[in-house]
Amino acid sequence: MEKLSIKFKNVALVKEIESPENPDGLEKRVALTPIDVGLLVEAGIKVFVEYGAGLGVGFKDEEYLYNGAILEKAEKIYKNKDMIIKFKGPSLESISDMENSCTLFCMAHFDSFPKRAKMLENKQINVIAMEEILESPKVQSYSDILARTGMCKALKIFIENDSIKDLRVFVIGKNERLSGSIRRAGTRNPKSLNMLQANIKFEELEYLGENTLYFYDSSEFNDFNGLVKSLKEENCNIFDLHKFEEDYAEEAILEYRETHKPFEFGLRRIQCLHVTGQAGARYGIKLLKENKPDLDISTAKVVVLGYGNVARGAMHEIYNKGIKNINILGRKQTSKDRIEEYLKDVDLVINGVVLQKEIRGITYLVTNDHIKRVIPKGSFVIDLVGGSVTNRSAVEAVLNCTYLTKAHFVQDEVTVSALWGWPMLGMMKESTIKYSSQIVDVLIRREKIIEGLDTLSIGVKRALVCGPF
Repeated sequence: MEKLSIKFKNVALVKEIESPENPDGLEKRVALTPIDVGLLVEAGIKVFVEYGAGLGVGFKDEEYLYNGAILEKAEKIYKNKDMIIKFKGPSLESISDMENSCTLFCMAHFDSFPKRAKMLENKQINVIAMEEILESPKVQSYSDILARTGMCKALKIFIENDSIKDLRVFVIGKNERLSGSIRRAGTRNPKSLNMLQANIKFEELEYLGENTLYFYDSSEFNDFNGLVKSLKEENCNIFDLHKFEEDYAEEAILEYRETHKPFEFGLRRIQCLHVTGQAGARYGIKLLKENKPDLDISTAKVVVLGYGNVARGAMHEIYNKGIKNINILGRKQTSKDRIEEYLKDVDLVINGVVLQKEIRGITYLVTNDHIKRVIPKGSFVIDLVGGSVTNRSAVEAVLNCTYLTKAHFVQDEVTVSALWGWPMLGMMKESTIKYSSQIVDVLIRREKIIEGLDTLSIGVKRALVCGPF
């Protein structure tokens, strides 16, 4: 590692306690693992760890000591520190313990907790919001571009002859390449978009003919049921991503890179969006089984709103649970005149759509009227995005996120859950390890935040939501 010019020499790793987004202190994750603390120490940083900070996810104090940390009690941990690192935002009481002009590095969520944001500003605490740091420029891998260009090729003729509005797109199977293709298809607004199990049988298909596109990847798709042959006989449009890769990938990817300037910003640098989607979907399916014990889960009607990273995590979990047909809703399908046809007879609705700030609290995709009038009694709505009174969700019933203290509520006999911190449900340690490695990466590797606020990269500057002081 190249030598760093360290601005934040004394860093505190703080234990998660009760706070506005952590009622009863049930969030047990810690921002840094012992091994990752050791990497900071090796880089020349003095790391102070609060006693018991990692116990909730199985990391003992002795492990932090072994990796070079200095243990401190709660009453000292905020004193004389240049930077304070914690996973979620601070308790209101702890703000007074922080030194003026120190830097707090956490999931700040300023829009959801404006009172706390104002307190931090008044105390002149610099705040870097982990959830706001973006890669810059956007990194696009071979797999990303292959998925994008492959689906573009498959849809080209339908876009050119303006028949995309009548096209039903079915993606067969699950892998990372197909996930990217789903996202590209969603942005092109076909009539419908579905994800099907790789073992689906021809007899189980509802739509056939020239207004359908079946998209698959033969590098991983074993067509034991002779599905492709049967689809060809019904004049369905068929596209094999692997065949496209063999014939056109090199040319298509080169052309893409030459004609598409990299976006200024890409994905969140510190995130577990895929795990969030997995955890939310897992919880929804668990509740569905409990509430509808006679339902054959494989035939459940499941609707996923959105096709971004968190929504795709949900799709993958639903797929892994054996559900045969997943309805994926984009902008066209969530319009007021279309969404009801998907909510009718639905068993599970999963929202992964983040509304633009200017329409939050004004526009809702799943309304209270839908819950009362359209969605069947006993069904479930899982909101992966969540919200608050000042930062509303696309699900109107969600006035505030739910918490582990009460993970769901019932409205008009429909169960709704919008958990703050979905990975806390059975994925605490796994998500802790992932978050920790990402935090270390932005601190001392790619973005080098540890070198000070005056040298922040463009992807981090936007995350400095309070300060500089």
